[in-house]
Amino acid sequence: MDGNERWIEDNRVMWDDRAPAHAASPDYRVADYVADPTALSTVVAHDRQWLGDLHGRSAIHLQCHIGTDTISLARLGAGPVVGLDLSGSSIEQARALATAGGDDVEFVVGPVDDAPSLVGGRTFDLVYTGVGALCWLPDIDRWGGVVAELLAPGGALFVRDGHPVLNALEVTDGPTFELRYPYFQAAEPLTWTEAETYVQVADGHAVAALPGHEWNHGIGEIVTALLDHGLVLEHLGEHTWADWAPFGAWEPVAPGFWALPEALRDRIPATVSIRARKLA
Repeated sequence: MDGNERWIEDNRVMWDDRAPAHAASPDYRVADYVADPTALSTVVAHDRQWLGDLHGRSAIHLQCHIGTDTISLARLGAGPVVGLDLSGSSIEQARALATAGGDDVEFVVGPVDDAPSLVGGRTFDLVYTGVGALCWLPDIDRWGGVVAELLAPGGALFVRDGHPVLNALEVTDGPTFELRYPYFQAAEPLTWTEAETYVQVADGHAVAALPGHEWNHGIGEIVTALLDHGLVLEHLGEHTWADWAPFGAWEPVAPGFWALPEALRDRIPATVSIRARKLA
């Protein structure tokens, strides 16, 4: 097992551990999807402005975790819809949620690099990648190739994620930041071992102190990975808000979104959105 394979296996184990706690967390609102067949994730509800009309369009969601965004794509009319994730435990939770909510979504277990073979060579009108995904990939050029393989002619990729500038920052004192971590893709990842996670953990659940490995990718590296594999860039947006509060100084600006105080809001980008298309 080489370095990348070992690091990815560590990540799989870590996500397997966290998936049940995430499904039980009030922050993921799993019960809402079962009770209300029109409920959408805040991520997809926001992204729909860039997705266009999804009715009758096939879609694959890479790194889908427990499936809330994937199910939301289906509820906006996409179909067939496939969700793919490295973690078998995450997919187990996703399948249970789709069954409970009556949503027709297919879920597949496996790494992003193997996605084209795991879906039997099928292609899709939309490849979707949600927030907090790209940092788990060691090779962004390989990701660009996978996206190109998965897209049908005329199909589009949409990704919105944490901005690589934000990922390179460390808070030092109050709202003061320093560039501490790599902005560009590095051969070796940053490794964190923490017995905590990014959502509220419900009573009766816990997460273990397991290593997780992350790689940052610069905007130029992400865009070039798509251009080099034949896609055409249609949209590139940099945003001052994020779907989480990265540091203590951030404040809520809308349900599910946080930003720096207004006086500091123009200092750093928080998220980036990209839409690219495969030529027909």
